Amino acid sequence: MTAYAIANLHPNSVLHEEVLAYMERVQGTLDPFGGRFLVHGAPEREVREGSWPGGVVIVGFPTYEDARAWYDSPAYQELLPLRTRHMSGDLLLIDGVPEGYETAATAARVRAAQS
Repeated sequence: MTAYAIANLHPNSVLHEEVLAYMERVQGTLDPFGGRFLVHGAPEREVREGSWPGGVVIVGFPTYEDARAWYDSPAYQELLPLRTRHMSGDLLLIDGVPEGYETAATAARVRAAQS
């Protein structure tokens, strides 16, 4: 089942040289784990509910295990401080839903469990 690394990052108006170096090298850390950018930065967005400061980054992986292995890999852990020293944000790893997923079936299971 597909998994995702989703980040809401808060870059400065001028990106530090280390952040640019991170951007140049990060794909090389994703490749061994089948990671690919689905969204990067998304400066043009329309917030319909709440607020969403920062830029959105979404990376897809074949499995949750691949996403976790990428984040924990020595190559990414070595690269990560180039971004985190100069840019705050939040990142989570999360499973996608299986093929044929239906929210109505989930609602039915929750309703049954709550009664």
